[in-house]
Amino acid sequence: MEAQKVDMFMMMNAKYFESHHLNAVREKLLSLDESKWGLVQTLQFKEPTTSLIVSLLGGQLGIDRFMIGDTGMGVGKLLTCGGLGIWAIVDWFLIMGATREKNMEIFQNTFY
Repeated sequence: MEAQKVDMFMMMNAKYFESHHLNAVREKLLSLDESKWGLVQTLQFKEPTTSLIVSLLGGQLGIDRFMIGDTGMGVGKLLTCGGLGIWAIVDWFLIMGATREKNMEIFQNTFY
C-alpha cells in the first residue's frame, strides 16, 4: 500500500492503539496490497476516552467491559458490584489500555 495512505491512516487512528503497537500496524499496512484500502477505511475502533467516561459512570455495573467486548469480565463486575467498588476503581486506570488492546485485536483479526 502507498506510504502516503498509510501515514494518513496512522495520523487519524494512532490514538486507538498502544504506542508499542504502532510500528507493527504501520508495517502490516505497508505490506498490504492496494485492494485492501477499502477494508482499512471501514475498520471501526473503540474510543479509549469514551471507555474511561463510561467506566467512571457505570463501571460498577461492568458496562465499560461489556462495551469493549470483555463479556466475562463485565458479568463478573456486574455480579460483584464492581468487586465491591475496588475493581471499578482499578479499572479507571486500566480501561483505556484494555480498549487499545481490543482495538489491536480487531486489527489483527482483520489482516492476519
